Amino acid sequence: MRLRPFRLDDLQTLYEIDQACFVPGISYTRQELAAFIGHSRSQTWIAEDGDRIVGFLIASTEPRKILHIVTIDVLESWRRRRVGTLLMDAAEDWARDRDLRMMGLETAQDNLEAQKFYMSRGYRKVHEIRGYYADGTTAWVMVKDLAL
Repeated sequence: MRLRPFRLDDLQTLYEIDQACFVPGISYTRQELAAFIGHSRSQTWIAEDGDRIVGFLIASTEPRKILHIVTIDVLESWRRRRVGTLLMDAAEDWARDRDLRMMGLETAQDNLEAQKFYMSRGYRKVHEIRGYYADGTTAWVMVKDLAL
């Protein structure tokens, strides 16, 4: 397992992974993913096993020294095999290296597995946003203070 930067020819695979990981209304369109990845303040990490992409994370720096996790996607067959941990470690280390003070993300209210994963990493729920996702699903905003 290794992490590497995004390459242009990864986009279709990332789109397919996102569609497999999230239901319509929560998953992103190909154009949305391309926009997030291509933004000047974004960083994307790719998790590979051999030459197969098994997960990815897109993050964007925000005002007030915050790194916002746009999405973290891991193929179902690769979950609970440390792929998510490697991706989150990379993003958090990257943020600390740039003296960012906080990490933030949104996760679906009913995605208890993700919430448990984030809480085990020191994230806490700070705000509920009703109807956050296009399908009407409520989200939790979760944050982690990097200074701790």
